[in-house]
Amino acid sequence: MFQNMIDEAKGAIRAAARASGVIAAAALAGFATLCFLCAAGFVFLFQRYSLIVACLAGAALFFVIAILLLSWADAMRRRAARRRKPSAPSVVQTALSDPMVIATGLQVVRAIGVKRLIPLIALGGLALGLLAKAPKPPRRES
Repeated sequence: MFQNMIDEAKGAIRAAARASGVIAAAALAGFATLCFLCAAGFVFLFQRYSLIVACLAGAALFFVIAILLLSWADAMRRRAARRRKPSAPSVVQTALSDPMVIATGLQVVRAIGVKRLIPLIALGGLALGLLAKAPKPPRRES
């Protein structure tokens, strides 16, 4: 049973690795194509006009592309911010604000003793610090 699961997992990993390799090769080929197209445009402008005009035209083209990509990324960020819902308080925050939980905690401290609980509290605090995900403050839109 476990061997079948392991074989299925290995097959899935191999298929994913092959697909990733093909996608990476396609991306590399597309990048090389873009580079050759840019070089061909540069050479055409260089032969037709001059070196300075060819360099300025290439710079202007990539500047316009950069501005378009930045505006697209900003629009996507704003759209995601509109879709995001305000988060409700977590279960841990709700439980720790309950007076019954606080009273129970005080009774446990009295029963066990503070000297025995200090190492346990330190380990729990360390684990909580490592596992807790602090919520990010909301960004202000200017």
